[in-house]
Amino acid sequence: RRAPAHGRSPSAGSGQQSVTAVAAADDGNSYWRVRGRTAAGCPRGTPVRCGQAIRLTHLGTGRNLHSHRFASPLSGNQEVSAFGEAGEGDYLDDWTVVCSGTYWARDAEVRFQHSSTAVFLSVTGEQYGRPIQGQTEVHGMATASHNNYWK
Repeated sequence: RRAPAHGRSPSAGSGQQSVTAVAAADDGNSYWRVRGRTAAGCPRGTPVRCGQAIRLTHLGTGRNLHSHRFASPLSGNQEVSAFGEAGEGDYLDDWTVVCSGTYWARDAEVRFQHSSTAVFLSVTGEQYGRPIQGQTEVHGMATASHNNYWK
């Protein structure tokens, strides 16, 4: 799954920028930079440890993957949005890498658990209509399942 950030705000929830999922691996709007959390660095090329807290910053918008206790507009799970400017946001932008082994291996399946609310970054299939028709809602789920693996 790939997660593009789109400039369209959902019709419910916080009104922040929506984050959706697409199946296409070559979607140019689906690239996120791995960064250190709030006060920690993560220099490029440094291996990311399983259990490490990180931030994911969308390359196109400079906003961070974010979650908070708002209901998502389609599934009613916890909303996930793109928040902040130029990579600056708040503590609700921190995610923990959940993987097997010592380090997150390239091309290995991985989960991201929100550091403050403990939900897992997930997709269950709810699709938006216009203006982002066919895009699938990304949200936070309280339990680990096959719906929260990412590559």
